[in-house]
Amino acid sequence: MIDVLVAGGGPAGLATAIHGALAGLRVVVVEPRGAPVDKACGEGLMPAGVAALRELGVAPAGHRLAGIRYVDAQHAVSARFRAGPGLGVRRTELQGGLYERAVGLGVEVVAGRVDAVRQDADGVTAGGFRARWLVAADGLHSPVRAGLGLALPDGRERRYGLRRHFAVAPWTDFVEVHWSPYGEAYVTPVGADLVGVAVLGPRGRPYAEQLADFPDLLARLTGPATTTVRGAGPLRRRVRRRVVGRVLLVGDAAGYTDALTGEGVALALASARVLVQSLVAGRPDRYDARWRRLSRRHRVLTEALLTARRHERSARLIVPAAHRLPAVFGAVVNALA
Repeated sequence: MIDVLVAGGGPAGLATAIHGALAGLRVVVVEPRGAPVDKACGEGLMPAGVAALRELGVAPAGHRLAGIRYVDAQHAVSARFRAGPGLGVRRTELQGGLYERAVGLGVEVVAGRVDAVRQDADGVTAGGFRARWLVAADGLHSPVRAGLGLALPDGRERRYGLRRHFAVAPWTDFVEVHWSPYGEAYVTPVGADLVGVAVLGPRGRPYAEQLADFPDLLARLTGPATTTVRGAGPLRRRVRRRVVGRVLLVGDAAGYTDALTGEGVALALASARVLVQSLVAGRPDRYDARWRRLSRRHRVLTEALLTARRHERSARLIVPAAHRLPAVFGAVVNALA
């Protein structure tokens, strides 16, 4: 019998599968497209994410990241990572490395969908499989979460992300976050001659129009666009709980605040580890509380920054305040890192 059936073959799902296989569990991953595919992602890994990949035995190629830089029309402030470098890595490279590691450990990855879920005291039936446990790692729009009625409404402004790559040599080893009155642009070096640029803000404006809000950044993008625009959102997802019987949620399916602090992948990798630890210990009921503790700092800091961003006056003060208080900015960056 399958020990763990994973719905979703993104970083969270594959990391769960790898941790499960390393723990001696039989794991099957069900992914609609089978092999790894590209998705909208900021593609910057914090040092904690790099360490989590190392623990998994995965070392994707990418660009070394020294820290985070905030930029507006008048100010710039940088904070270096103290716990070692981060990594700018293409989403396809990251997923490919995780996929190869999982398959190498005996994880079976099959093309298919997990929508309807039936569970009883002994196991779960879903996607044509029977397993002891089902892990929903099926993203922001998780069908499993929706089917179990775990989503909570959120009346706040909805934010969306759009991402594209440009063939230009990185001009810095920092992830740059450019601020405008309308949104943010994230510049992540991911190769010797490639940068990813993600824009975040309200829905309704095309990528090129949002990028035009950052003329200094736009002037640096002298090379051609090498990928199509990919989008994600709405980003914020509130969840009642992350364990229902024999079903557990991980990654974006488990809840998401915003991409503003760029910690999504690192948090997903860490959550996958504690989820499998909870299963192996025979205490899956403890996973929800462990997830809350693990993500608390990220959620609090991201929510505080989002609150400041929502109000025009405070939004204009974010970068100037960081510039005037660089030690505080550095402390916040490294708390997240």
